[in-house]
Amino acid sequence: MDTNRSGVVTRCGRPAGPRAIGLVCAVAATGALLTGCGNSEKDKAPARPVPASAPASPSTSLNAEQAQRKALIPKAKVGYEQAMKAAVAAVPASEVIAAELKGSPASPYWSTAVATTDGTVHSVRVDAVSGKAEQPRSESDDSGDKQQLAARLSKAKVTAQQAAQTATDKTKGTVTTVELGDAQNGSDAVAWTVGVVTPDNWNETTYGIDATNRKVLYMHVNQD
Repeated sequence: MDTNRSGVVTRCGRPAGPRAIGLVCAVAATGALLTGCGNSEKDKAPARPVPASAPASPSTSLNAEQAQRKALIPKAKVGYEQAMKAAVAAVPASEVIAAELKGSPASPYWSTAVATTDGTVHSVRVDAVSGKAEQPRSESDDSGDKQQLAARLSKAKVTAQQAAQTATDKTKGTVTTVELGDAQNGSDAVAWTVGVVTPDNWNETTYGIDATNRKVLYMHVNQD
């Protein structure tokens, strides 16, 4: 419905008679505004706001090493301390020189090594679920290796447990590796290497701990 310049209302292109004009006036009086043949602002659907795109969430994907740690560590019911005690009990007059969590989620175990003061080494596998130690196995009896290890043991005043505690005081997490070796500073000092895995991102932080005074020699975060 349109109104031409002369003021005559037309309906679909034809002049409207008095009856049609009266109807238009009645509709206008009720507050309805007609702008054309069958078109009304009232009939138009209200515009809906377009929702803003949700921000992309940060990636939570893990690499192969992180995924392996995440799958293995929660399955180990026996921690490094209990595993070390079981290994030492299996070899009289020995002390721990290494321990590492290995295996699969279905069969986790601690691969440990203990040594006597003369440098004789025995490997002991400890079930990471039951805590049971298997029969110890004697390692190489090379005289040079034994003398080197015996000298290293005589210098070490810090135990494996103390070194691990020093590392976890710095980084809260699960100890997965402990090993006695030479310091990496070119000196003849001995040091413990301790690996700690944090459960929030499954990264491993490796510490070098001086085996004579528990001083932190280095720290490295392995994100691979």
